[in-house]
Amino acid sequence: MIIARAAGLAAAVIVLAGIPGASAQEGFNAAPRPALRGHPAAAAAQKTRINAWTIGLAAGRIEGAPLQFASELARVLDDGNNMRVLPMVTRGPFDNVYDLLYLRGVDAAIIYGDVLDYFKTKPEFAVAAQRINYLLNLFPSEVHVFVRPEIGSLQDLAGKVVNFNTEGTAAAFSGPLVFRQLNIEVKQTFIPHSVALENMRGGDEVAATFWVSSKPLAPFLKGKWPEGFKFLPIPYSPRLEYYTPAYLEPTDYPNLIKVGERIATISVPTVLAVYDWQKGSERHQRLVRMVNYLIERFGRLQTEPGYHEKWKDVNLAASVPGWTRFPPLQQHLDKIGLGAAARNSATLSGR
Repeated sequence: MIIARAAGLAAAVIVLAGIPGASAQEGFNAAPRPALRGHPAAAAAQKTRINAWTIGLAAGRIEGAPLQFASELARVLDDGNNMRVLPMVTRGPFDNVYDLLYLRGVDAAIIYGDVLDYFKTKPEFAVAAQRINYLLNLFPSEVHVFVRPEIGSLQDLAGKVVNFNTEGTAAAFSGPLVFRQLNIEVKQTFIPHSVALENMRGGDEVAATFWVSSKPLAPFLKGKWPEGFKFLPIPYSPRLEYYTPAYLEPTDYPNLIKVGERIATISVPTVLAVYDWQKGSERHQRLVRMVNYLIERFGRLQTEPGYHEKWKDVNLAASVPGWTRFPPLQQHLDKIGLGAAARNSATLSGR
């Protein structure tokens, strides 16, 4: 009996010796490991099936709209092991570019349309950034420039303090870029907008706040602002390469915009982007399959209950200024006659 127990212990030690971190004690107390008994070939086959058609989608922070859009997209595209999209909680649409370029398992990401400008101008990213394409132009985020009474135009802000919210926000990235493209030099601050608004009420230290978000914005819907506080128009120009024309209207802000008035501004497109892997590679084939599912099921996002209302405004053929569409999707749109129409529409709208 003793000899048999000793032989069993020796066998356990021999088997566990080849397992990193394993000990003889585990041979008695731990549950049997699947790798030690079972069918390794079957497990490997199941692992291959699960991973073969899975797309990692870098979305955003848990409280943001990008993660909701990613989750709903994953729901409608799901087809078991044939197609699965995994939305990921990330640092946000700016850092999602890094994830798309370098993080293992990420093939798609939700990114702001003007972020690509930053990466194209950095030598260390320029080549890789050229491989980033887009699938969809998602919801727009309108620019709001809210100013004190003495400011009458964007040019009046030259040399004045403009707040761009805290570092890492959309306003903190897009705001300085917009002013740089318009050749207007301002004094940049990055404090919470709530603090900057109070400073604007109490004095002229802060001349304006710059916001990037889907309208309407809650701070401008409640309360009454002193006479003369307003939103500035941002006329669209070819210099604003990554943006599209938009408007702020009385229905958006009845306390600040008069009936019959319409304030021109720009919007920052939110882009569903993918990495254009080498054609024929395994990861490229995954994205091609994703495109096929997207084309087939896109209508469900717009017609079935339970999905975000803004899906109804998303046009599968809409272009994104300054970006290249993922070739397999572009080929499909060209085949059904929508590719040329989208390009013509972009030209006519001044984009």
